[in-house]
Amino acid sequence: MRWTLQPTPPQEKVQQLSAALQVDKIIAKLLVQRGIETYDQAKKFFRPNLADLHDPYLMQDMDKAVARIQKAMKNGEHIMVYGDYDVDGTTSVALVSSYLKTKYQKVTTYIPDRYDEGYGISYKGIDVAHDKNITLIIALDCGIKAIEKVAYATQKGIDFIICDHHRPGVTIPEASAVLDPKRADCNYPYKELCGCGVGFKLLQALETKPGESIANLVPYLDLVATAIGADIVPITGENRILAYHGLHVINTKPRTGFKAILEHVQKETLTITDVVFIIAPRINAAGRMKHGIHAVELLTEMDKETAQQFATSIETHNSNRKETDKTITSEALTQIQTNNEEERLTTVVYDEKWHKGVIGIVASRLTETYYRPTLVFTKSGDKLAASARSVKGFDVYNALEACTEHIEQFGGHKYAAGLTLLEEEYEAFKNKFEEVVTNTIDKQLLTPELKIDTELDFEAITPKFFRILKQFAPFGPCNMSPVFLSKNLTDSGYGKCVGSEDKHLKCKFLQNDQKPGIDAIGFNLGNRCDLVTSGQSLQAVYSLNENQWNGKTSLQLMLKDIK
Repeated sequence: MRWTLQPTPPQEKVQQLSAALQVDKIIAKLLVQRGIETYDQAKKFFRPNLADLHDPYLMQDMDKAVARIQKAMKNGEHIMVYGDYDVDGTTSVALVSSYLKTKYQKVTTYIPDRYDEGYGISYKGIDVAHDKNITLIIALDCGIKAIEKVAYATQKGIDFIICDHHRPGVTIPEASAVLDPKRADCNYPYKELCGCGVGFKLLQALETKPGESIANLVPYLDLVATAIGADIVPITGENRILAYHGLHVINTKPRTGFKAILEHVQKETLTITDVVFIIAPRINAAGRMKHGIHAVELLTEMDKETAQQFATSIETHNSNRKETDKTITSEALTQIQTNNEEERLTTVVYDEKWHKGVIGIVASRLTETYYRPTLVFTKSGDKLAASARSVKGFDVYNALEACTEHIEQFGGHKYAAGLTLLEEEYEAFKNKFEEVVTNTIDKQLLTPELKIDTELDFEAITPKFFRILKQFAPFGPCNMSPVFLSKNLTDSGYGKCVGSEDKHLKCKFLQNDQKPGIDAIGFNLGNRCDLVTSGQSLQAVYSLNENQWNGKTSLQLMLKDIK
């Protein structure tokens, strides 16, 4: 890994903030590195306030969206809430549909079938809406590029409101309203909302007038926080406020469906990381292995026993998903090695039998292994479908845009995208993608970067220091858990490998031979055990967390790398 020490901010700013907040200079330095330089900025950071959410009407077309929904309710129209089959999409549908049903009964939900319809708005979904006499579709987490499909719906007398957060193409669909902060003509102050976040802004506009409290919407924030975590959007600005309060809802008054999920995992207080690794995969598993509508049913179910049945079913889907992605990852790695493709700058693999529901996960696993832009293809009807994942700092969306002569359809983000192409275009696409990446990527991006916030001496690691550090949460992109570097470390003599196949490292480090030292755990660092036990002086990069064991709580280092 490339160790990169973050630039030291101006000492004057650090001292001023340290004095204003009466905190350690290390804490002040971490805050200034995050762009927090004044007392007021720190107050907003440590105490995220729902009153600081932006006026939803600052979003382009919000007035049109609200007017169209109010008209539909007044005229007794049937409304369909339509969303993608991933976590962001299914939480969005659960959010908007459950809210609308508290005001109006003629509301139905729709999630496209991953295999039959594919990503986003589908002709089949529009036909189903037409057959059900639906005249308004609210599309969430999709639709920004669905120009032909929105036109098709218009011909059938169906209007669209699009709530999306993906990058638009050159043309915007001719819908009743298109809510997307990434629209070039949208002056909304915060551009990084997830799809569920855009859906929440729509509810905020429907529920409140400017300056009014959003107290009635707080119970819905558990869904928004889950989508923010799962969609890996920056935990800054509005996302930080929504995630902070959403986590509070999850931990104090979770909806019936979340309670049912958590019974299977037995975790008391959830962080955003727990949401990403415990709740999100289970919600996702429904769309991957069966159908996304099952996730919506679980998230909107009020009856405890029914929710438990749904959760048990989803737990089975999640177990199947784990087994399937493990098998496909193994087959993909074999394919790369058999074809002698380890030296390429991209990973592109294909097997028509691979399960479409897990190719995104497999792409992430392959990226972890080879650390380069990755695409995993499978057969989808008469075409090939792929999930793309990228490495930090490289825009895979732009790379795909440079390969459009071989692509039927694509969409997504800087680091994750999806596409379809004709089978006969596969080899040409594979070669073109390799060429584009080779010509545009900074080669150092192909080595994982480990960003270090600051150097830290063990004597600074006190309960008070950690108590303040915990308040930096929720952590995520653009507000990661602080990462520290400590030098002159030696093992206390108890370093050992732990876990299945000795994958992990457990030890206690002393700094400058000063006791008592601090316990450390390094997941997937079992191969460094000999280095630790060699008696050499070491440097370690780590974050801090609490370890609870036998009723006792102690601080420990979560090791990221050692040398």
